[in-house]
Amino acid sequence: MFRTNPRETSQRGITGLETAIILIAFVVVASVFAFTVLSTGIFASERSKETIFAGIQETKSSLDPRGAVVAYKADRGGTDTIYKVSFIVSNAVGGEPVDLTAPYTADGSGTDPDISSGAEYKTVVSYNDQNQFMGDVPWSVDWLGTNNGDNLLETGEKAEISVWLLIRDTTEAITSSSATSYWTTDSNGANGILSTGTILDKNDKFSLTLSPPDGATLNVERSLPSRLDAVMDLK
Repeated sequence: MFRTNPRETSQRGITGLETAIILIAFVVVASVFAFTVLSTGIFASERSKETIFAGIQETKSSLDPRGAVVAYKADRGGTDTIYKVSFIVSNAVGGEPVDLTAPYTADGSGTDPDISSGAEYKTVVSYNDQNQFMGDVPWSVDWLGTNNGDNLLETGEKAEISVWLLIRDTTEAITSSSATSYWTTDSNGANGILSTGTILDKNDKFSLTLSPPDGATLNVERSLPSRLDAVMDLK
């Protein structure tokens, strides 16, 4: 009787433990990948949100014009012109405080305005008309009504901004030909209309731009009437 020997095989089976290890490895890798993708997405969303909020903050102005824009007439060497323009601003509802530390003051004696020594002003006023542009013109501020005594324009406060195009000599009558004089660049680096510039005349258009350190700018555009009075409400 013949005996048949079973044929030996070289195949090896995969055990359940090895299969489990492989599956666990796949799950771990997939989890790490998913976490990375999710984290990247959340980070990108947060950065996008910050960018949007920053853009809104830049375009949102805390400055709100209040009342009239008033121009003051003076004689400059025998020609009637405008030496000062004033307007009132307040803080918009919910707006951030605006630093209105002024580079000049005006006390109504001697010549006005006077340099505010050591003032670190951050808000800049620029001026332009059809003949010239001045990126940093002298301005002073008077606080109206209730305020807390600091230089920040906060909700509920009002401030009158006076922009000085010429120097006013208060010892002279406003109708005198020497009541005003041209500017020269001073230690603040600001100046109004220089002797080489062109003074404002009847029917001239001009623009003032108040640029705070943060937020949108406030632009004031007006035209002078065909007749210049001592004090004019430029509507």
